[in-house]
Amino acid sequence: YKASTKRTWTHEKIELDTLLGDIQIKRVTYNLAPFVPRAGLAPRDLEAAWIELAAAEVRHRKAINHHIRQSRDALQRRYGSEANSIQSVLNNIAHALSALSGELDAQLATVTSLIARARPLGPALSRLSSLERMCSDANIDEHDYTVYSVSDLEYDAEMTMKALEKKARFIENQSAVRNMTNLTPAQLEEFEATFRYFDRDSRNALSDAEFRAALDSLGHSFSDDEFLMLYDQLVCGDDAISFEVYIRFLVELTEDQTTPEQVLQSFRVIANNKPFVTKEDLRLDLSPKSIESLLREIPKSDLDKNGYDYLAYLRNVFQ
Repeated sequence: YKASTKRTWTHEKIELDTLLGDIQIKRVTYNLAPFVPRAGLAPRDLEAAWIELAAAEVRHRKAINHHIRQSRDALQRRYGSEANSIQSVLNNIAHALSALSGELDAQLATVTSLIARARPLGPALSRLSSLERMCSDANIDEHDYTVYSVSDLEYDAEMTMKALEKKARFIENQSAVRNMTNLTPAQLEEFEATFRYFDRDSRNALSDAEFRAALDSLGHSFSDDEFLMLYDQLVCGDDAISFEVYIRFLVELTEDQTTPEQVLQSFRVIANNKPFVTKEDLRLDLSPKSIESLLREIPKSDLDKNGYDYLAYLRNVFQ
């Protein structure tokens, strides 16, 4: 309005003032009576209307500024309410996490419910981020109704979720070792500390390299072929060794070292009580890599062209 309509009116007003002045000068020149505009069109009338227009502009600007202030305040209140609500949820989760007590199953159920409460914070933070952009567009740099920025809350939410997931893994791990009473607490703690050290990505599982390094650090060394077979037998669906599998293996390894009789009985079961074993027998329990590695060590059987003499193999291993 000020750059278009108002300037057009201003130009017309100046032209009218100039035109009236020129008319009056010419009438003086020709000794004519002064020109008298019709009622309501005199210069004083035009000036009064111009003054009223300026007053209307002031009132309109005040109304606009009032609306802007109300809009900015409403936007700040909305942002503050959302931000404070998110922080309240985070505070409640942190309090509940620090107050955990009771049986492990109950604690795990509580942590699981807290994780379910924390997950919706992602969409809430996205909405808050949109509000923050709106505040930036409205030139709102400081908020009157909260002290929390989106980046602050995103960091807190990320740390809270990590703490919850870590706590859940810890409780699950404690549940896995709770009934293993044949080992001392010091032994179980050593196994658990070793697992945590080599679980570098904190996914509560060990890759083949991490698992082997953990076993080596605990004094359990295996040849490449032996480790390949072992890992293939223990590995989980995601190609890693879970904590429960890891701890049970170490407990069994510590409590009861495998005897020749146990290995012999295992081969007999696989071979269906035959004095030799075939590739087809092994495929039921081992992967192709493990079979290939094992059959490099077992001599061929004289009793069957497709058989392997596991009895001779065991005599060589345990002699």
